[in-house]
Amino acid sequence: MAAKRRGAAAPPAGKKRGKREAPADLCAALRDTALRERAAAAWRRGEPLRHEAAAVEPAPFRHGVIPGFLAGPAFAEALRDELLGLGFRGRRNDLLSLQQSEELGGRPEPHVAALRHALCEEFREWLSAVTQIELEPTIDISCAKYEYTDVLLCHDDELEGRRIAFILYLVPPWEKSDGGTLDLYSTDEHFQPQQIIKSLVPSWNTLVFFEVSPVSFHQVSEVLSEEKCRLSVSGWFHGPSIVRPARHMEASLPRSPHIPYDHEILYEWINPVYLDMDSQAQIQEEFEERSESLLKDFLKKEKYRLLCEALESKDIQWSSRGPANKRLYETAEEDSLPDILKKFLQFLRSEALFLLLSNFTGLKLHFLAPSDEDEDAGEGRAADAAGHSSPKPEQEETEEHADSNRHQPDQPDNTPEAQDGATQNGSGTPVCAGELRHWTHRHYTLVHDTQATEFALDLLFFCGCEDWDPEYGGFTSYIAKGEDEELLTVNPEDNCLALVYRDKETMKFVKYINHRSLARLKKHPNRTGFWDFSFVYYE
Repeated sequence: MAAKRRGAAAPPAGKKRGKREAPADLCAALRDTALRERAAAAWRRGEPLRHEAAAVEPAPFRHGVIPGFLAGPAFAEALRDELLGLGFRGRRNDLLSLQQSEELGGRPEPHVAALRHALCEEFREWLSAVTQIELEPTIDISCAKYEYTDVLLCHDDELEGRRIAFILYLVPPWEKSDGGTLDLYSTDEHFQPQQIIKSLVPSWNTLVFFEVSPVSFHQVSEVLSEEKCRLSVSGWFHGPSIVRPARHMEASLPRSPHIPYDHEILYEWINPVYLDMDSQAQIQEEFEERSESLLKDFLKKEKYRLLCEALESKDIQWSSRGPANKRLYETAEEDSLPDILKKFLQFLRSEALFLLLSNFTGLKLHFLAPSDEDEDAGEGRAADAAGHSSPKPEQEETEEHADSNRHQPDQPDNTPEAQDGATQNGSGTPVCAGELRHWTHRHYTLVHDTQATEFALDLLFFCGCEDWDPEYGGFTSYIAKGEDEELLTVNPEDNCLALVYRDKETMKFVKYINHRSLARLKKHPNRTGFWDFSFVYYE
């Protein structure tokens, strides 16, 4: 949602509006004093009011629905036509995919201006009376078009001064199966969204409003209709700010040092081309220049085939990982995994791989890996991860740290909130954290306020991605903190190892997997998505 603060205001009293402007008559229910008082009482007590002209509901958070909001059908149709004639720009980021107009606060179109005036005057007064919030005579207001696969994921709308959100629907006849519902979430004791407990289906000339609060988590579900356009006018009324609770800090995935497996484990799993010292030197040179590397056909073909077969096992226990304002995907319970998957996780945590990753990247993920100081002084050489190491005293293990100030890419979002990176790995011993994830339709991760930002190496290894199209989503996108522009995109690719070094100013997310992904079932009837092994390594 747009984060602009100042919005439209009604014309000063006595000032004539444009000649062509037709007044926007609102429904008679808003002038029914008895109904307004009943609505105010229900809002105040946290009780439902269900009237054909206006409804107020307390759960999962306070909201209201007013059907037939604009009194004249001809006005609503003219308003729709004016809105569709505006310029729209596509917006695509971690949270949303839609087309949005510019702010409507200064638009001269007569029906747009009349709606703005009615919202700022008559409707604002009604809302203030019902909610007992002294709302300012200005609003933020814009128009959005949602078409096939467009979506707005779970968020709470909170921004300084926002008190009431509103949405006016100008849609064709709409069914729940068309998607585009306004989904409302319940919350837990930490003010985190739990599950969708109510879905409001858009309806022509219906206005929905709700109180913006720490628990007002909602989403616009993905539009599934390929023919219909979900057109709406939405925005916020502002008022006195309220105290917000502190953001809940989640526990990080557990981090652990390498486990003692020697170089034989590399020969067991890895394509021999990546064990050649000259190849490793070339990979490191490219990685130090670009901060990322894509190693194709990384595993031996037979090992990769066995991994994919094991991932299809019905014995694997998958659990949904949330909360929805940060992520939604499935993660495997490691105890339920077939042996070969357990062994691959051991491989990813092995001492031999830590050393090999050091050779691929130039990072000091093993005490045998030369540090930047060594390289500057001309000391040492790359450690031979295939079994022969540089002669380096073991007592130097904790004395040298690679320079943290490396290149750009990035930040993992499978690593939830964290304390400052400088204190997380204070021992100086390299560590890793990771999980096996399953991705399918409606899965995603989001950039969020409390996401950890620290220097580390992201590793992604993909399985089951045959015929996966980037148009489906599911790619990992790296962005600079506070920006939408992508620095790097990693697309799922079979038997491919992606390595990305991130700094403190870079975030990442996995793009929402949309309805188009289900077309892949025509070629792969039993394949609903793909898997990745997602690990993060810290010096």
